[in-house]
Amino acid sequence: MEIPFDITLLIILTVISGIAAQVLAAYLKVPAIVFLLLFGILVGKDVLGVVHPNLLGNGLEVVVSLFVALILFEGGLNLELRELGKVSGSIRNLVTIGTLVTLIGGGMAAHWLGEFPWPIAFLYASLVVVTGPTVVGPLLKQVSVDRQVATLLEGEGVLIDPVGAILAVLVLNIVLNEGADPLGLFRDLVVRLGMGTIIGATGGWILGFTLKRAKFLSEELANLVVLAALWGMFGLA
Repeated sequence: MEIPFDITLLIILTVISGIAAQVLAAYLKVPAIVFLLLFGILVGKDVLGVVHPNLLGNGLEVVVSLFVALILFEGGLNLELRELGKVSGSIRNLVTIGTLVTLIGGGMAAHWLGEFPWPIAFLYASLVVVTGPTVVGPLLKQVSVDRQVATLLEGEGVLIDPVGAILAVLVLNIVLNEGADPLGLFRDLVVRLGMGTIIGATGGWILGFTLKRAKFLSEELANLVVLAALWGMFGLA
């Protein structure tokens, strides 16, 4: 089957724009996320209109989901468990209480300052709850902070991403379905987080156990095995 040229061009332009943003950010010594956002807006349909993600159809969601899982995994690899234990209480508070405060505060700010309807205001707030390693990581590389503070921010950035993603889906379901049961949706949120944690922890232990004993695997092949296992656990979760 012939691949439409528009989709080929979309992927090429996206990759070129992303790399160009990274190079420019490195040259100017600013966080890469700044130019990634600017380039994304610039090549998008609202400005130059050269990149149209809708050409991928449902495939866009699949591609984004797979690469977000990869980014979160990479962010988690950078965390030092020994240092993470020293700030575990603060991370817990940021992921739980901090999420709730941001959701409520962001919703009220969007409603009263942005004049959004309440449902849309809280949907917006659920989206800005997330920080994420793609934002925190580049910032920490540019700004010198205490190692404990850096560990706290890195840990929160990795752990808040799945919570924020599921929270956004939860709020969206409430907005789209006025008769939806909030308690049932909250229960679904807890179940998803619980199942994801169990599958991730179990799969990670099995993967680590296997790699330690598979001495015949080269470093390159081991990396591919990790990638396959990562996406396998993501699909299972």
